[in-house]
Amino acid sequence: MIGELIPYLAPTVILLLILGSAIKILPEYQRGVVFFLGRFQGVKGPGLIIVIPGIQQIVRVDLRVVVLDVPSQDVISKDNVTVRVNAVLYFRVVDPERAIIRVEDFNSATSQLAQTTLRSVLGKHDLDEMLSERDKLNSDIQEIIDAQTEEWGIKVANVEIKHVDLNESMIRAIARQAEAERERRAKVIHAEGELQASKKLVEAARVMSAESGAMQLRYLQTMADMSGSNSSTIVFPMPMDLVRPFMEKSFRNTQGGSNDSAE
Repeated sequence: MIGELIPYLAPTVILLLILGSAIKILPEYQRGVVFFLGRFQGVKGPGLIIVIPGIQQIVRVDLRVVVLDVPSQDVISKDNVTVRVNAVLYFRVVDPERAIIRVEDFNSATSQLAQTTLRSVLGKHDLDEMLSERDKLNSDIQEIIDAQTEEWGIKVANVEIKHVDLNESMIRAIARQAEAERERRAKVIHAEGELQASKKLVEAARVMSAESGAMQLRYLQTMADMSGSNSSTIVFPMPMDLVRPFMEKSFRNTQGGSNDSAE
């Protein structure tokens, strides 16, 4: 009985191998680009796909977002500062047909394009812009890469600059610049405060000169402030009405002496 089945064993095994190679199962996140005798036939999937071995060929394409780490690049900024910059790129395939037919290896091509674009865009900006305007730079790089990869059926979702590395001498120079900037702001604020205070003092002097009792009130307020401190200084208050006649007499004597000397 077994001997009668032996002639059919080899064809059965071959048939099973052919069926195994013909049946393809694609998950939800994959698509299959099918070629018939080398010519594009269509995009299939997900699910069960039947491919005729030797006649049809299928290339799997992943539709999930790919996280691409852009290697560190040496960039010379617009103000001639050399820095090392690396970034991360997020993209996905939106057209499997173009991603397979129009570019040999879309992952490698996107990586190389991201590196050259990163150097080109950052080289047009100063170091201060690289450090303070990363959102704008990320948007510019993303738009440029996305415009060029659209022909390949690839959509660039986002680009993020991760690190901008400087040498030690440049870090010290930036620290000195920041310290000088803080000192400049402190001096400007102090000068503005002095200017405002001087204007207020002038206004206060005008008010006191217009009101005869204002100076007396200020005098009493000063005495109250001095008495509240822990000072051993003894101050004897004297009314201005008592002092004024002596001051006027001293002034007249001084004027009279001056006139006699002139004669």
